[in-house]
Amino acid sequence: MHSIHNDSQVLDFPGGEVKFTSHLNFIPETREDRVHCYRVLDDDGYPITSDFAQIEKEVALKIYTDMVTLQTMDTIFYEAQRQGRISFYLTTVGEEAINIASAAALKTDDFIFPQYRESGVLLWRGFTIQEFANQLFGNKHDYGKGRQMPIHYGSNKHNYITVASTVATQLPHAVGAAYALKMDAKNACTIVYFGDGGSSTGDFHAALNFAAVLDAPVIFFCRNNGFAISTPVSDQFRSDGVVTKGQAYGIRSIRVDGNDALAVFTAVHEARKMAVTERKPILVEALTYRAGHHSTSDDSTKYRPAKEIEWWRRERDPVSRFRKWIEREGWLNSQVESELCSNIRKQVLQAIQVAEKQEKPPIKDVFTDVYDVSPANLQEQEISIRETIRKHPQDYPTDVPL
Repeated sequence: MHSIHNDSQVLDFPGGEVKFTSHLNFIPETREDRVHCYRVLDDDGYPITSDFAQIEKEVALKIYTDMVTLQTMDTIFYEAQRQGRISFYLTTVGEEAINIASAAALKTDDFIFPQYRESGVLLWRGFTIQEFANQLFGNKHDYGKGRQMPIHYGSNKHNYITVASTVATQLPHAVGAAYALKMDAKNACTIVYFGDGGSSTGDFHAALNFAAVLDAPVIFFCRNNGFAISTPVSDQFRSDGVVTKGQAYGIRSIRVDGNDALAVFTAVHEARKMAVTERKPILVEALTYRAGHHSTSDDSTKYRPAKEIEWWRRERDPVSRFRKWIEREGWLNSQVESELCSNIRKQVLQAIQVAEKQEKPPIKDVFTDVYDVSPANLQEQEISIRETIRKHPQDYPTDVPL
């Protein structure tokens, strides 16, 4: 009898040769070890490796300053919402390093496609506290002309695409924009931020496959903070987080400690270099924890223990971890830090007072910026709403000019 050995034979299949095997071998559903998480600073701010992108003193201090600014803005704007002065807000508590350190590793020509927890990226790029306040209050200086919910920022000047509440729709957009940059031979990439919940959408899978097949220079940055609003990751997927999904689509991927500013900076710095020079997509999964509520419409103690939230907020705070490192480098002292916090608080409070006193955008702005020439039905609607306001002025705000 002759035994047949197929192990050395190959199938010339579209997409590449595939070797045959006589062994019945299913790919296991999980690996023995979970994908490791890249880290530079331990919980006490001590470097555990020298393998990280070096940061100049000025950049390190700006990273720290912006993280403190972000924390202060979140505290005061959140209070303003609770006081009824603005209608909605969403904080980045526990995710400050993801915001600021990733932004620091990018170039100004790179396009930002945010979800709704990346206000720190815009802050790093130069959006002022006053500009943030103007958007939150929807006054006449708001670039969105009061037509967006609070925290749905956007800035042409800073290549920051306007936030949309719809989950994960920004992912295919970012890939399309990255492909356009590639076709125009631009020395730039796009970066798109999304949460673990966003990875459970169809847009996520379409975007990754789109990017991989076309070799689009895009960085997929997943903030895996454990909960998609109220759904824990254990109820979302059985895979090892999000990082393994990159490999499934043929995308180079890394898992990083999202509460370690140096690790985030290094990972995104390298990811950008590969995306731009090799014209390839990269996936970064940052493990973190949302130490605040999902938004002002949420009470996260309903689906996770309050003690767990407080532990992450106290023991894993990315801002204090980075502060300990720059203090040991001799770049910061307690007096400078105290003055910094005081000055930022004054700036935020002042910005709120200024924004609150401004008029709202005029009624006509509700009907502009879609059509070059307004169609008849919109003209009729504008006339109708003006007449309604004149008849019932008590039912409409007095600070909205007709």
